[in-house]
Amino acid sequence: MGDTRRSMREGKRLLSRRIRALLAGGLVFGVGATMTLAAWNDSEYGSATFTAGRFDIVGATDGATFSSHPVGTPAALSFSAPFGAMAPGSTVHALFSVKTVNPSVAGTLQLSVASTGGTGLGTYLRYGVRSIAGTTCNGTTYSAGTAVVPDNSTMATGGTGTQAVAANGGTTVNYCIAVTLPAGTLNVAQGLTAVQTWQITGTSS
Repeated sequence: MGDTRRSMREGKRLLSRRIRALLAGGLVFGVGATMTLAAWNDSEYGSATFTAGRFDIVGATDGATFSSHPVGTPAALSFSAPFGAMAPGSTVHALFSVKTVNPSVAGTLQLSVASTGGTGLGTYLRYGVRSIAGTTCNGTTYSAGTAVVPDNSTMATGGTGTQAVAANGGTTVNYCIAVTLPAGTLNVAQGLTAVQTWQITGTSS
């Protein structure tokens, strides 16, 4: 009987030790999980707002009063006399100034011919364009300018190069246009008209 009681007591002690061991193991596991979940973290972020710029050019026939002249409403160039009654050998001049608006990015300008109309005088006319330093466009300043359209070109000839314009109206390109009715023009040209439209195309850079 005594042996049986001792065996039971030993069994209970053994079971108690196993339970404590299991609890100890579970406690250790629980501590490990808690340490992992409690890890600290931090973040940094950066952002920016991007806005597109604009490119816009305006023109002036007097070198001072600039405005926009879209297709269909070109600026009326003011040619010198005898603009309204040209005779063989006569040459007339007109200024057309172009710059960017403020605000605007920088760019380049390209002169071309949009159309030549009228009743046929354009066939006989010859012209050239030069960029000049100031806003006075005449025979003297034209001669000192930089060629944009070669002298004695037909009215269908456009410019061969480009002219730079600074951002925000920082610089102005002054075009001096010289149109000639050549000496020896035939009598059949009398009374004819020519309606010439030039285009200045601006490209941002």
